[in-house]
Amino acid sequence: MQPDMSVANLFFIFVAGLVPLAVIAFRLGLLRIGRQMAAGERPYSRPGHYGWFAVVSLAVPALAVAVGGALLHLFGLYEVPGSMLLTTALLAGAGGLALALKLISPTYRARNVVEATIRATLLIASTVSILTTIGIVLSVLFEAMRFYQMVGFWNFIAGTEWNPDTAFLEGAGRGDEGAASAQFGSVPVFAGTFMITLIAMSVAIPVGLFSAIYMSEYASHAVRGWLKPMLEVLAGIPTVVYGFFAAITISPLVVQLAAHFGLAAEATNALTPGLVMGVMLIPFISSLSDDVLNSVPQAMRDGSLALGMTKAETVRHIVLPAALPGIVSAVLLAVSRAIGETMIVVMAAGLRPNLTMNPLEGMTTVTVRIVDALTGDQEFDSPLTLSAFGLGFVLLVLTLILNLISLSVIRRFRMKYD
Repeated sequence: MQPDMSVANLFFIFVAGLVPLAVIAFRLGLLRIGRQMAAGERPYSRPGHYGWFAVVSLAVPALAVAVGGALLHLFGLYEVPGSMLLTTALLAGAGGLALALKLISPTYRARNVVEATIRATLLIASTVSILTTIGIVLSVLFEAMRFYQMVGFWNFIAGTEWNPDTAFLEGAGRGDEGAASAQFGSVPVFAGTFMITLIAMSVAIPVGLFSAIYMSEYASHAVRGWLKPMLEVLAGIPTVVYGFFAAITISPLVVQLAAHFGLAAEATNALTPGLVMGVMLIPFISSLSDDVLNSVPQAMRDGSLALGMTKAETVRHIVLPAALPGIVSAVLLAVSRAIGETMIVVMAAGLRPNLTMNPLEGMTTVTVRIVDALTGDQEFDSPLTLSAFGLGFVLLVLTLILNLISLSVIRRFRMKYD
């Protein structure tokens, strides 16, 4: 690219030139087919299809040239001057438009071309998301393999000590100075993640599901109108605010309540972020479950009541089983949100990897350790930095397994109740 023309300026000029040309192309396509229709010829496609055919013929060559030049520059194969690339792209678009205007005739099937272009665009959009997912997995996998070669995969998976404080010495080539070797046992980290997630879901699932049942089956239209927005307000509160609330308000209450029962609770404990995170996840479950419950046909409720079942029995035996696939999806979304939460855990649970079953002690989670490993002045090749990719890969695999299990549950109940 030329130094006097930045990428942002090139993009702006390209779009500013392509959009007016597209409008002109659409009008020219309509004008050309309109003249032929005025002569008494009946076109195969609608006039609008011929206009969009002209737009497609303009945009596709221009975008192809622009993307091709960008890829050549990105991979270092050839650096195309910016002005030349811009001019070539617009000229290619103009050439495509001229060819389209020659092809437009009542017998030309412009609708087929436009619909094929739409299908190709949708396919490209779906392919981009798939390739992005594959790229994320591969990037994490390659760096995780480097980490596993350093510390050993089995030692990482089954190790019960996480103490990477001396890893910077090994990264600097000073591992022989007598300091204790770094420990990268992930069991305490994942134990804290599962503990806090379990506490959060034990709060979010019953409260969120019962709220959804009340709003869907028992609440009047007026009560539902103000209750549901109030619950959804919880989803819009920043997580750092939840973290402040957990550290300043809930944590002292937990410590005082534990002391009242003769228990010792640390100021940073796992129970506090679990409870606050559960409150944060209530709208994820309640809102989605409410929508799913409302989608159950009213005829199923009426039939159950007509057979003599009570309201509660109808909800328990008819409505909930029919809505179970959607409820499982809502719970899965909440679990994924809980596993990925960082700020509340940092502010209320601390950073200490602690392998314990006592929720009154401080713990940490996978995401917190990933953030901690990727911040600071560590070398990228150090085991401490690469441990973030090792943790991320295992977390990715666990999430994938959880998704597969949930999909099998959804499929089984959907086949049963559809």
